[in-house]
Amino acid sequence: MKRMKQRYLDPRTEQYRFYILILSVAVAGLSQGLTLPLLSIMIEKAGHSSVLNGWNAAALYIGMFTASFFVEKPLRRYGYKPMILVGIIMVLLASLLIPFWHNLIWWFVLRFMIGAGDSALHYASQLWITSTSAEERRGRNISLYGLAYGSGFSIGPFGVNLMGIHIWLPFLVIALFYIVAFGLVLRLGNDFPEVMKKEEKMSYRKTFSYGWYALIPAFLYGYMEAVMNGSFPIYALRTGISEAWVSLILFSFAGGALLTQLPLGIWSDRVGRKRVLMTAGAIGAVGFSTVPLAGDHVTVIILIFAITGCSVGSFFSLGLAYLADILPKHMLPSANVLAAMLFSIGSIMGPGMAGMGIQFIHPDSLFYFLGFVFAGFFLLGFVSKRSYQQGQQQAENVTSRS
Repeated sequence: MKRMKQRYLDPRTEQYRFYILILSVAVAGLSQGLTLPLLSIMIEKAGHSSVLNGWNAAALYIGMFTASFFVEKPLRRYGYKPMILVGIIMVLLASLLIPFWHNLIWWFVLRFMIGAGDSALHYASQLWITSTSAEERRGRNISLYGLAYGSGFSIGPFGVNLMGIHIWLPFLVIALFYIVAFGLVLRLGNDFPEVMKKEEKMSYRKTFSYGWYALIPAFLYGYMEAVMNGSFPIYALRTGISEAWVSLILFSFAGGALLTQLPLGIWSDRVGRKRVLMTAGAIGAVGFSTVPLAGDHVTVIILIFAITGCSVGSFFSLGLAYLADILPKHMLPSANVLAAMLFSIGSIMGPGMAGMGIQFIHPDSLFYFLGFVFAGFFLLGFVSKRSYQQGQQQAENVTSRS
C-alpha cells in the first residue's frame, strides 16, 4: 500500500496527468471554436433569421448552466476521471449527430447536449488542476489550461473550410480528436476531491460569502466573451467598419489573451492573484471605454483590442486560481459549480443586453458598459478583504470571548 501511494505521488505521473488534461481541454476548445461558426453558417444557409440563429447558439450556454446544478455530487461520488469521460462522450455523440438532420430544434437539443458535456469536462478538469497544483505553480498551471483552451478555440474556426469538401468532414475531424482524448484520459488513474467532514459542510451561500470576489471574473469573462463574439459584429457594421475587418479585430483580442495567459499566471504566483486581477480589470476598463473614441479607425481599434485582450483574457483562469488560494479544498467543488453558473449566466445575458443597448441607446453603449463593469470590479477589490481563513479566525475569536 505504501509503495502504491509513493508511485501515485511520483512527479512524473502528476505531470503526465496534467498534460493529458491540458490536451483534452485544447480539444474541447477546438470543438467549440469550430461548432459555433459552423452551425451558424448552416442555419444561415437554411434561410432562418438572425434572431433564431442567435437563440440557437444560446443553447450551448443554457446546457452549461443547467449541467452546473448536477455535476458536483457525481464528481464527489465517482471522481474526476469518470466525469471527464462522460463529458467527452456527450460532446462526441452530439457532434456526430449534427449533420444527420437539418432542423433547428434538433440542433438546439444537440447544442444543449454539447454545452452540458463541455460543462462536465471543464468542471472536472479545472477542479482537478487547481486542487492538486502546488500554490507556487497554481497560476502557471491554470494559465496553461486557459492557453490550451484559447488556442483550440482560435484554431477551431479554420475547420469551417472543411465543409467545402464534405458536410461530414469537420464533424468527423472533431470526433477523431475526441476519440484520441478519450483514450488518453482512460489511461489516467482516478482521483477524488477532498472529503468534507460533517462539521465542515457548507452551503453554496456560505461558499459565495467567502469567495464572491474571486467568482466575479467568471461572470465578467462569460459576459465579455459572448458580447465580443455575438454583438461586436453588429457594432462594427453600424459604425462603418467593413465585414472584412471584423474577424481580424476579434483575432487581435484573442491573440492578446493568448499572448499573456502564461506570463500573467506566473506573475500572479509571485505578486498575488488579487493584485493581478485588479490591475487587469483597471486596464480592461480603460481599454473598453476608449474603443468608441477610435471611431472607424481600424488600426487603432486593433491596437486597443490587443492591449485589452492581454489584460482581461486571463480573467476566468485567474479567478479559478484565486478561489483555490482563498478557500479550503473541500469547498472548491462548490466554488467551481458557482463559477460555471456565473460564466453561463454572463454568456446568456451578454448578447441580449448588448443588443438592447445598441438598439435603444447607442452602439457605443456596448463598450461603455463593459468599461463600467470592469471598473466596478477594480473598485470592489478594495473592499474585498474577507477570506475563509479570516472568517474562521473571527468565528473562533467570538467563541473564545463568549
